[in-house]
Amino acid sequence: MSSARGRPAPAAIASSNGAIALTDASIPILVLKQRPDLFHHAGLAISRSAGELGVTVLRIQEDRFAPSAFSRHGRGVPMLGDGATPDDWLRYLLDLGRQLGRAVLVPIDDVSAVFVDDHAAALRASFLFPERAPEVSRRLSDKAQMHDLCRELGIPTPDCVLPRSEADVIAYAAEGSFPVVVKQIDGWHAPRDARAPSVSIAHTSEQLIEAYGRMESDEAPNVMLQEYIPGGSDSIWMFNGYFDEQSECLFGCAGRKLRQQGPRTGPTTLGECLPGEAVELATRQLAKAVGYCGIIDIGYRYDGRDDTYKLLDVNPRIGGSFRLFVGDNGMDVVRALYLHLTGQPVPESAPRHGRRWIVEPYDVVASMQLGRAGELGLGRWAGSLRGVQEAAWLQWRDPLPFVGMCVRMLLSLPRRLATRRSRRRSRAS
Repeated sequence: MSSARGRPAPAAIASSNGAIALTDASIPILVLKQRPDLFHHAGLAISRSAGELGVTVLRIQEDRFAPSAFSRHGRGVPMLGDGATPDDWLRYLLDLGRQLGRAVLVPIDDVSAVFVDDHAAALRASFLFPERAPEVSRRLSDKAQMHDLCRELGIPTPDCVLPRSEADVIAYAAEGSFPVVVKQIDGWHAPRDARAPSVSIAHTSEQLIEAYGRMESDEAPNVMLQEYIPGGSDSIWMFNGYFDEQSECLFGCAGRKLRQQGPRTGPTTLGECLPGEAVELATRQLAKAVGYCGIIDIGYRYDGRDDTYKLLDVNPRIGGSFRLFVGDNGMDVVRALYLHLTGQPVPESAPRHGRRWIVEPYDVVASMQLGRAGELGLGRWAGSLRGVQEAAWLQWRDPLPFVGMCVRMLLSLPRRLATRRSRRRSRAS
């Protein structure tokens, strides 16, 4: 393999402490985020992971006071406004590419991942990113298409219903089983309520109709009703990996959630890296079937009723919890991506089983919610923190993003409380 700049491929080496080191860190990384989210920690994690190896990282961010802007690793560049069109974004990225000379492009949300695939031909002149068929990201991100693909491949997945209108939802509410999981099918059709969750569990017909009204899109039917699988957060398993052009996994780890943001649904707030042969095999099968290349973040739920791991969601991009999955030599999917795209070999590495990772602010909230529900006592909570080796925000070598996150969360608190009061009043009426 030759490097991105036409030179013979340099070899990745290990430092004296066994960690990954690079012989060529000259090509920067551009983190692409098109949807505003001040507390999306993936960009910061990419900056730290690559920055510690000497790679320059630029992050597209909301403003110069975004929490990640205070990191000593990398720097921010402005995000385009809400009215920006795909053509606006393409021109903006191509201009950044000309300034950078060449860069590895890493999308961190669904809209950005699909955008890169849709505009791959134009972006290829300025950026390095995995090559795959343009329809692959949409097929994997679209939960309805993903459900059909699992059925074709014989991969276990929950049953689902795809309502086409509110009348279909009302019909289900009258005759369907509860609880039921309500999900947005994809992330690029805007919901009617911009603050609607992407996943919700409805226990009653009233909750179902309310969730549908908030989550549905006016652009196209974008809600699925998915079979509810009993179990706590620790029944949700994940696989995080990087696949090459032959859909071979160059680095991958499995793990499971211990707590999540909902706290019944949502992103991981506390997770543990563990052996997971079933989810690894299913992910490799899926990647081969669609010819997948790049980073993948995929979730499963263990169903004790039939002893299967059922595929829930696929993110054909980097996930926010990628730093849970780290090899014994420091490898993660960002480092594997960078090495591979810049023509450097990706050394083999074994997962660090038992490693735990936490998203501090959201895990505090989730723990309090579970505590109020009588599901998490103080002793069990303290025990769950043993083994935490890394946090999403707090890092002693790079402490300022944690401070910035705390300040911005405090400043946003009045607005969040007002939104909750407004929702309560609307429910009561």
